[in-house]
Amino acid sequence: MPAQPAVFLDRDGTLLREVPYLDSPRQAQLLQGVAEALSVLHRAGVRILVVSNQSGVARGLLDEGVLLAIQQRVDEELALAGARVDAYYHCPHHAHVGVPPQRRRCRCRKPLPGLLERAAEDFDIDWRRSAGIGDDVRDLQAYAAMGIPSVLVGTGKGREARQKLAAAGQDPDLYCAHLGEAVPWLLRRAGLRP
Repeated sequence: MPAQPAVFLDRDGTLLREVPYLDSPRQAQLLQGVAEALSVLHRAGVRILVVSNQSGVARGLLDEGVLLAIQQRVDEELALAGARVDAYYHCPHHAHVGVPPQRRRCRCRKPLPGLLERAAEDFDIDWRRSAGIGDDVRDLQAYAAMGIPSVLVGTGKGREARQKLAAAGQDPDLYCAHLGEAVPWLLRRAGLRP
């Protein structure tokens, strides 16, 4: 099977309503239009890969089982719209808080690209036709480290991140109010039609 384009997505603030240290599937709420957007991308042949920092694990606020339950809740909600996530990758670490082995410097915590590198081990990704989406500068930096363009969404921390970039004299590759607004650009980038 030939390499496929992928869209890498941050979880909190991009797919889900921003909840600090989300620790319950009941709190997991898809942002408006996310399921429909992912359905269009999925039907067009784009891999959907979630890459997320989850330092709440290192902080002792949640565990891997809770993360899996949240993912299952997201999958159930997406399935209702004919959408799906191909794989989830998360970093449970933090360099300064928590208890080893989660308290450590790692390569998987964004802005480093370790989560994307793990995805590359699991899937044959056409990097030239791929992109990343997030609501934080760290997301964009991780995508840039892999040489892919990115979309900053105005949901979650996105407006604040846009102000930080502007103050530094930088612009994201694309800014959209929400994920759904980015779909036409993502499909053009991937050379696909809905």
